[in-house]
Amino acid sequence: MRHFLSTTCVLSLTLIAGGCATKKYVRNTASPIQAKLDQVGEQTQKQGQEIQENKSQIKQVDENAQSGISAAKERAMTADTHAGEAMTRANQVGTEAKQMNQQTNQRVEQVNTNLEGLRTQVANLDDYKMAAETSIPFKFNKYRLEDDARAELDKLVGNVSSAKRYFIAVEGFTDTTGSAAYNEELSRKRADAVVEYLVAKHNIPIYRIHMVGLGKEKPVDMGKNRAARAKNRRVEVRIFSADQNTPVSSQLNKQATQ
Repeated sequence: MRHFLSTTCVLSLTLIAGGCATKKYVRNTASPIQAKLDQVGEQTQKQGQEIQENKSQIKQVDENAQSGISAAKERAMTADTHAGEAMTRANQVGTEAKQMNQQTNQRVEQVNTNLEGLRTQVANLDDYKMAAETSIPFKFNKYRLEDDARAELDKLVGNVSSAKRYFIAVEGFTDTTGSAAYNEELSRKRADAVVEYLVAKHNIPIYRIHMVGLGKEKPVDMGKNRAARAKNRRVEVRIFSADQNTPVSSQLNKQATQ
């Protein structure tokens, strides 16, 4: 009995000692594992936060990229619009330049034509011969045409409009009475009266008439009496024609001899 109790006590002590050793082992074994788990948990939580931050950054970058893409598209559309407008303007300028070039060429051709006509006229100056002439008298200090003067002009240029190449020289004169300046003015008024009648009554183109007032120059009579002065108060009208062999020139010549 006493041995049994001793044995029982020994076993109890052994179990108690063994239980204490097991708890210590478990504690010693579990503590590193728990620390590792805590470390893994912390790392996982940290990585989760980093992932969230990365997602936020990625979202921000994506938003910025989308905004940049939209801005780039808008700029591209604006640039394309401007390019289209520039192309339209360039085409318009090209069309205008083409039209201006055509107009310039037309002007150049017209100038060349005019120059050629002028050269022809200059070359044919020697072909112009006096076909008819008359002298229109004026009263003292007057420059109005009398009825006889109008009839004389009618007879002179009656058929001249049918001529192709001609011009009319109109020269006004006065007598020696009065100052030189006054006589020059009076001679121009007398010549103007003749030119106005030829243009208004007979439709003579003004560019075919050459008019000048010479005052008391070139007198036809050097006398000092009244008759000489009357002869010098005149307008001389001469028709020059290059159509010497035409019926018109023949008619003018016939009139000049009458």
